[in-house]
Amino acid sequence: MPGAKKGAHYSAPMPFGTSGARRVAAGVLALMVLGGAPLAGAPAAHPEADARKAEAELQAVKSEIERITRQVSAEQVERDRLTHELRTSELSVGKLRDALSEVRRERAERAARRAVLAAERRARAAEVQHNRAALAGQLRAAYLIGRQEPLKLLLNQKDPALAGRMFAYYSYFGRARAGQIKLIEEDMQRIAELDGALDAEDQQLAELEKRQRAQLHELEQARTQRTHVLASLEAQSHTRAQNLERLRSQQAGLEKLLRELRTAMERFPLEGNDVFVRLRGKLAWPVSGRLVARFGDTRAGGVRWDGVLVATERGAPVKAVCQGRVIYADWLPGLGLLTIVDHGDGYLSLYGHNERLYKAAGEPVTAGEPIAAAGDSGGSSRPELYFEIRKGGKPVDPRPWFRAADP
Repeated sequence: MPGAKKGAHYSAPMPFGTSGARRVAAGVLALMVLGGAPLAGAPAAHPEADARKAEAELQAVKSEIERITRQVSAEQVERDRLTHELRTSELSVGKLRDALSEVRRERAERAARRAVLAAERRARAAEVQHNRAALAGQLRAAYLIGRQEPLKLLLNQKDPALAGRMFAYYSYFGRARAGQIKLIEEDMQRIAELDGALDAEDQQLAELEKRQRAQLHELEQARTQRTHVLASLEAQSHTRAQNLERLRSQQAGLEKLLRELRTAMERFPLEGNDVFVRLRGKLAWPVSGRLVARFGDTRAGGVRWDGVLVATERGAPVKAVCQGRVIYADWLPGLGLLTIVDHGDGYLSLYGHNERLYKAAGEPVTAGEPIAAAGDSGGSSRPELYFEIRKGGKPVDPRPWFRAADP
């Protein structure tokens, strides 16, 4: 089983840009649903009191998890300089990737807005050309009617009816020309406004491009720092005995974290949730990829995998295998950015080596909901996901729980 790590970094994608108040409300609702709220159709005697109780319970859960997180961090990270440096460098990489993703998202939005403005400008320019052509046609028609001034035309006409018609034609073409000229003026004014807006968007895009280059440079520096730390860790554990000691230390750290979490969650159980056990053999894999380590495989002398390891693409969405509540979302030695989901009835699922975490401790999740992005945190040499299922704190082979033999 991969080791344990502590620290915290999570981010919510844009698609997850929920405010703090909404998150609390969502958490309250989930706790009411998952924690034994009345079934649909059943009368709720005191809904406001239930909501207040659920919110207080949610805050208590978060506070307890934060306490455990601080404790694990002090014990597992701070005492080991290289582990502390790895945590710092990987969290820095994660934050820079988040910032870079945000810049790229904003740049894409700006580019889309610019495309809309450019399309409107082209349409306005086409309208100007159309209106100018129409005006030219009206001027040619007026020329064909006669080049005489209206007064001269009136004096030269012997037929009053013909004179009336000619004046009506002059009046019609005059109004039409005035209308076309007004349309042309309005279009030209709008084109000038669009030119200004396009210039502003171009400036913003240039600034975003500059920021993106700077963040890519910082990201590369953070990656280089991480590489140096990993090299130092490898040098420190150059013998089989030293490597085994580190793996066992990481494993012990994870076991201690899970014991602490189990004790804390006993006070805030997800009552009546037997969904997970009923889904044995029906779960979807949390990520697509290639299975590279199986439950029970030997990692190093005497240390075995307590879960499975799936090689995947960097940034691939990591999805919750079942509904539940996040009880840990932080960095842990050996597992990097780790999310643990409580599914009730003593069942937990663990998702390690992530690049980003989308959910914070205390938040509800639904089956198939993206909760992280796959990565190589925790010292992995490639993007991969470590996945475990635990029952009563004991690891169980995850593969029989999935409907497909391989991810």
